[in-house]
Amino acid sequence: MQDPFNAEPHRADLISSFVTPVDFFYKRNHGPIPIVEDLERYRVSIGGLVEKPIEVSMDELRKLPKYSVTATLQCAGNRRTAMSKKRTVKGVGWDVAALGNATWGGAKLSDVLELVGIAKLSTMSSLGGMYVEFISVDRCKEEKGGPYKASIPLRQATNPDSDVLLAYEMNDEVLNRDHGYPLRVIVPGVIGARSVKWLDRIDIIKEECQGFFMQNDYKMFPPSVDWNNINWSTRKPQMDFPVQCAICSLEDINVTNNGKITVAGYAVSGGGRGIERVDISVDGGKTWIEAERYQKSNIPYIADDDLASEKWAWVLFKAVVDVPENGEIIAKAVDSAANVQPENVESIWNLRGILNTSWHRVLVRKESSVAKSSL
Repeated sequence: MQDPFNAEPHRADLISSFVTPVDFFYKRNHGPIPIVEDLERYRVSIGGLVEKPIEVSMDELRKLPKYSVTATLQCAGNRRTAMSKKRTVKGVGWDVAALGNATWGGAKLSDVLELVGIAKLSTMSSLGGMYVEFISVDRCKEEKGGPYKASIPLRQATNPDSDVLLAYEMNDEVLNRDHGYPLRVIVPGVIGARSVKWLDRIDIIKEECQGFFMQNDYKMFPPSVDWNNINWSTRKPQMDFPVQCAICSLEDINVTNNGKITVAGYAVSGGGRGIERVDISVDGGKTWIEAERYQKSNIPYIADDDLASEKWAWVLFKAVVDVPENGEIIAKAVDSAANVQPENVESIWNLRGILNTSWHRVLVRKESSVAKSSL
């Protein structure tokens, strides 16, 4: 097995269910997967700019109210391969499946922070802390052998409605090693890099985390920036993920002899925004039809309706369309804030290949068309 170990499922397997089975959930690591064997001695330290730092055991965390949050985690580099076909980028060559939708179980971070005297909905601790830094057991070369770390604003961490969890369960089972056993952070609505696995420490700090993956990676630059003129300090760390969708029922190039074909996939947006529409075109974007959207069985999906939707989770879509003679099928999503995916990857190309949210395109050819073209 390679270190670091990174893997994604096949497209079709990814959308076989609303909640992604653990075996189909993408794996993203920056170093060797750590082993935490002695759960009795395992503790999470909570300190920094607080008046009463503590250490918390798993038993103590389990005594806090348990919450279940269904949330999609997505690597910032999802769909990087398509971006790299335009111009070379640096990073793991993900297809369209570097994401997954799971039900996470654990304690809300807002409850945990009350143990060190930080009230819910706080924007600053009594000692001036404005960010919450998560530090992992994981060690990685980018941190020169130090731990992986990331941070979020204190106002987000202390807001119960943000649903930030210290999770010890995934899909009603104990977290496995690949996904952060025994404890990980889940920060819904933002890029997966902020949901730190194998949690070791939580520090309340004055400024955002100065770690490599906050300050020298996972930032969005314009297409004009390359490795010769990049200045990392000119951009903020990426947090929310833009609106995104991808076709998973089809590969990049497909040949069929059927008259109809099913176009199915996922759509998701950051910040808890719902999916208002998924548009499908079978003629390269000249005309469009609206796909069916769904999450829970027998409950119509309504964007931003708490009774009808899981706001942190992806939305699946499906449409049955006529097969074009020799054409391009496109999917694009619109979220509840009317944000729409950009048409072309060129306009959002960046040297790290993150946030490729351009229209997703696949080619479909009728078998008869292929036969004629070969004569």
